[in-house]
Amino acid sequence: MNSLHPQVPDLLRLGPNRFEAALRAEAMVVKEEQKAVRDRYLELSRQEDEQEEGRGVTRRRFFVGAAATTTALATSQFITTQASFAATPTGTLIHVFLYGGADALSLFAPMDDATLNRVRPSFTLATNTSIPLDRGFGLNESFAPLKKYLDAGQLAFIPGVSDRRLDRSHFAAQDTCQLGGLPAETGGMGWLTNLADKLGPGTAFRAVGIGSTLPRSLVGGGGALALNSVASLNVNGDGKYKQPTVDAIKTLFTGVDHPIATPVKAGIDALTLASKLATEGYTPANSVKYTGVGNAFKELAQLIKGGANVRIATIGMGGWDTHENQGTRGGYVAQHFGELAAGMAAFFDDLGPDLATNVTVMVSSEFGRRVAQNGTGTDHGHGGGVICLSGKKLAGKLLGNWTGFDTLVNGDVPEMNNMFSVFGSIAQGRFGLTDAEVGQIFPRQTYTPVKIYA
Repeated sequence: MNSLHPQVPDLLRLGPNRFEAALRAEAMVVKEEQKAVRDRYLELSRQEDEQEEGRGVTRRRFFVGAAATTTALATSQFITTQASFAATPTGTLIHVFLYGGADALSLFAPMDDATLNRVRPSFTLATNTSIPLDRGFGLNESFAPLKKYLDAGQLAFIPGVSDRRLDRSHFAAQDTCQLGGLPAETGGMGWLTNLADKLGPGTAFRAVGIGSTLPRSLVGGGGALALNSVASLNVNGDGKYKQPTVDAIKTLFTGVDHPIATPVKAGIDALTLASKLATEGYTPANSVKYTGVGNAFKELAQLIKGGANVRIATIGMGGWDTHENQGTRGGYVAQHFGELAAGMAAFFDDLGPDLATNVTVMVSSEFGRRVAQNGTGTDHGHGGGVICLSGKKLAGKLLGNWTGFDTLVNGDVPEMNNMFSVFGSIAQGRFGLTDAEVGQIFPRQTYTPVKIYA
């Protein structure tokens, strides 16, 4: 066994290249070492010190270089996850972020309103096809795929959502929205990371961002995963070497008193489940067809139905910066809202009523658009809107405060409902948090609960 040292010529028979072969050789050596009586942790440290000149692959070197090597996991963030593997009886919160500043008034607005008729005549909602909401509001017909959930009390809209910290810069506003305040106020921690901390430890899938990178809302010390698909959580390289590589990583940290051992176990378990789900394939229930942004919802449906115990998830959808060719009635923005509605409806249809009971989808954007149109589009504004789809019955079809267009601020819908109070209220009702716990999720905010659930 000891002859399989990285400097021995027959090393390469263990793998397709020197790195992978060295990884497996190291695992085999460690396995032998664990049979010894001597202090294993000190011995491993000594070996690492001896190999600083590049002779082989040590634990320290593996994790420092993982992101740059071909044998690293495709989503190497799993290294920092916490492992508990408890069930998630309080369910799942999914935050869909619409990048670009979605025009909420093109989706839901007061019907036949004198101000809207005067300043945005091209973008008012059609009186004959819009879906009635509460308090004289109507809903764009593009959201018809979700009408059955609206009628069942599971879909609601919140107008005039903003925060005094937001400006008209996309990037600055997105940061503020996703961090839960200014970077200096939050320490750069995403608000969903703070929420995950309040919920406690879970599986490696407890917080998932669908996409190639994590959104700002999930940055920090929470150990969230970013993945484009369930199948993408894998080991890179030749297929025949994938399981030996996983086995090697597992062996390196089995029975070793090392602080990284538990997170590695979480990552390996995540790999195992992802591999199982990918191998089995996925067929949505109820003849559901996913398209567009719906494909991101499909990945979450597969994880939730596969027992991954997802507590928090994010989906990003771009294309909402509608300075021109906006088209509320059957045009671009209506079609974009239609794609979103179809994806959300497919997701809940796929889950079915029993699983959907434990899921809430919250949709928001960095800001809204100005009340008045500017040619064929609308410019950056403030007060936007939030959409809530939940298996838990909601308090109405239109939630929060609405005082009309008599008190516009520089041509914008003013802040009638604080963004972070809305976010906090949706999370609070989903997870059963106290007011004090919600207050800790948003540093330096004054939390004022908004009635969301019935």
